[in-house]
This record gives sequence, structure tokens and C-alpha cells, in this order.
Amino acid sequence: MIEYENLKKVNEKIFSQYRESFDQFINSGWYILGNNVTTFEKEFATFCNTKHCIGVASGLDALILAIDAFDFPKDSEIIVPSNTYIATILAIVRNGFKPILVEPDIVTYNIDPLKIEEKITTKTKAILVVHLYGKPCDMDPILTIANQYDLKVIEDVAQAHGAKYKDIIVGSFGVGCFSFYPTKNLGALGDAGAITTNDEEYEKKIKSLRNYGSLMKYYNDDLGYNSRLDEIQAGFLSVKLRILDDITRHKRELAKIYLENLSDKVIKPSVHEEFYDVYHIFNIRHPKRDELKAYLLNNGIKTEIHYPLASHRQKAMQGIIEGEYPIADEIHNTTLSLPISYSHSEKDIMAVCYEINKFTI
Repeated sequence: MIEYENLKKVNEKIFSQYRESFDQFINSGWYILGNNVTTFEKEFATFCNTKHCIGVASGLDALILAIDAFDFPKDSEIIVPSNTYIATILAIVRNGFKPILVEPDIVTYNIDPLKIEEKITTKTKAILVVHLYGKPCDMDPILTIANQYDLKVIEDVAQAHGAKYKDIIVGSFGVGCFSFYPTKNLGALGDAGAITTNDEEYEKKIKSLRNYGSLMKYYNDDLGYNSRLDEIQAGFLSVKLRILDDITRHKRELAKIYLENLSDKVIKPSVHEEFYDVYHIFNIRHPKRDELKAYLLNNGIKTEIHYPLASHRQKAMQGIIEGEYPIADEIHNTTLSLPISYSHSEKDIMAVCYEINKFTI
């Protein structure tokens, strides 16, 4: 059986460093917002080419706090792609704002810059882009629109650690919101997240919000949260950050095998020289997706669907999201995620290609 993901195998190469980090952590006697968090924040800010990084409890919290820190008016609208995981939209709703969905480009699956401007109103305050599957968004036209209308740019970088657009790393174009959920390319061993920024005052606001609205113990200036990056996870993330480039390189090599060997019976991810993809997910599309998924499982290959139901179709979003989004529906109804893990071999990927190319229905 070729598993879709095996986190034990992914992480076992650095188990000894994890144990050293854990021993240091447990012997330090300092378990909240200590040296591990400070060290990782500096390291990850450097990696992202930003001045600041603030560790928080999860990717969703990163999005929620990032939006909250801007202090938008109560009736604000935030533009967001219709083709995204529900967390992106939850962060807008949890802040009391209205998500305005924009359809993706059917080729890249990311927000279509040509469709953004028509959704802008006097209430629009930000564009929340999502670098889905590890592919960066087409940022130049998005930034042009944001500058023209004086809109904030928030990046959901949960799936795109290290991805680049025209040699500029994502998470540095606006405010970057990261998830370090264990399956991510830079995954912790539990929930964890971070926010990147070049604005010193904004950094202070996020640091306050994550810690009960306090920058000085027992003095609270903001209505805050309890959303701190754990010391233990920060230590593990520093360990894994050292091999993130190797992880990315490996996944890009596996993606190349897929791109060169999969038949044209499936729709493969697009490739463009100005987009440096990190392939957190390698998704294909097929009109008989469910049949293909079952066929592969019967032949010893596990796959996943990211995601089976578009956000505007979710029960939780009824009465919140208005309108129809046929391109998002098309993607969600046909997408299939293939194995592409740090633990997979070239032989594994060739075997997947072989079975997919045999598939007929």
C-alpha cells in the first residue's frame, strides 16, 4: 500500500533532534513564550524575508488575529477566493465581517485577479489571498488593485511555506498567516501558527492580541485572545525548519515525475517559470474523480480530496455566503490529491503514474 501520508516516516529522520529539543524544553522550566518561541520567530522571519514573525496557536488563529489587528469598521467586507478551505472564511466571519467571494482561475485554482475589481465596494477593506496547494497567487495585479483602492493585503500561506512569486517569497507581500499543522511542509507535532509582517506597530498589536491583549503582565490594553505558540512546538519547528529546503526540493522532484509521466487523461497542475510551487498538495482533476479514487485504492494507492465540498456549500455558511460559484464547484467536484510526501520515493510516484495511466471508465 502506498499511503497518502505517513507522518511518522516524514519525521523519523529528525527524531533525535526532536528529543534533544524536548529535553532542553522540559529542563528549562519555562514553558510559555520562552526562548524557543523567540528563536523560532527570528528564524522564520529571516526565512520569509520579513522583519517580524509572531507565533500563535494555529493557522486559523493567525488569520483571525491578523484581521482583528487592523481594526476595520464593523460593516467591513473582505475579498476572499471561493476556492479555499473554510478556515480562511471562518476568520472573516469570526471577526464580524462579510466575506466577498471571488472565483478562482480554473488553471491555477487561485483567486482570479481579473475578477477582483468588480467585487470591490466602499465597504471593502482587504483582499485575503490564498496560495492554495503550495502555488503562489499572481501577486502583481493583486497588489496593483490593493494600492489603487487602498486595501490591506492578507496572505493565507497555510499551504505554501517557501513558495515564491517572481523570486519573492510568499508571506512577505502583505501580512502572512501560516499554519504549521503536522501535515504541512513545515509541520509541527501539534497545532501551531504564525503571522509575518514588516510593520513594527502591527507586530506589537498581534503580540498583544495573542496574549490576552497584554504586552505587560497583568496590564491589558486590547480585547485579546489566548493564542500563543507553544514552547515545545516552537522548538520542534526550529528543528524542522533546518530541513525545509530539502523537503521542498524532494517534493518538487516528485512533482516533476508526475508532470512528466501522467497521461493527459487527467488535468495536471499548471507550471509557470515565475511561480515557484512547493507542492504541499499535488492535485489532479478528472471528471470521474470518485471512480478514480476507488480504483487507486483497490490497487494499493491512497489519495485524498482537498476538498470535497466548497465553502459556500457548507451548512455552516448558509445565510452567510450569497451567490453561486460554479468554478469553485467544478474544482471541488473533480480534484484528487495524490501522494507527494517527504517519505515517498520516486518508485512510489512512478507506481501511482502507472496505475492512473491504466485507468479507463
